[in-house]
Amino acid sequence: MENLNIEATKYTPKITLDASGTISLVGKSYPENTFEFYAPMMDWIKEYFETSAQDITTVNMEITYFNSSSSKLFFDFFDLLEENSDDNTIKINWIFDEENESAEEAGEDFIEDFEDLDINLVTK
Repeated sequence: MENLNIEATKYTPKITLDASGTISLVGKSYPENTFEFYAPMMDWIKEYFETSAQDITTVNMEITYFNSSSSKLFFDFFDLLEENSDDNTIKINWIFDEENESAEEAGEDFIEDFEDLDINLVTK
């Protein structure tokens, strides 16, 4: 399976999808068409879990700001991870700057909404 890298823009995060078991999103997320922008990532992750998931998959999310449509997409993303968490060990690191309270609160909300996922709040 090929790795997928999408470079960051002013409105979108850098996305690194590594078939060796690391998924990374870093930056801001408020693209004009959120679901269209994230479609390649979601497709890649579905294929990853169907064909080549590793023993442990680590997800590093360092999203400094996101809009409501990105929030909906992240729910879909976590749903997809949760669907695959019975057969795969998935560790999610929600990384935030200690001064960014809204990012910390967002991570706490995801922890509440996805109790079956291993989501860790990581202060940088």
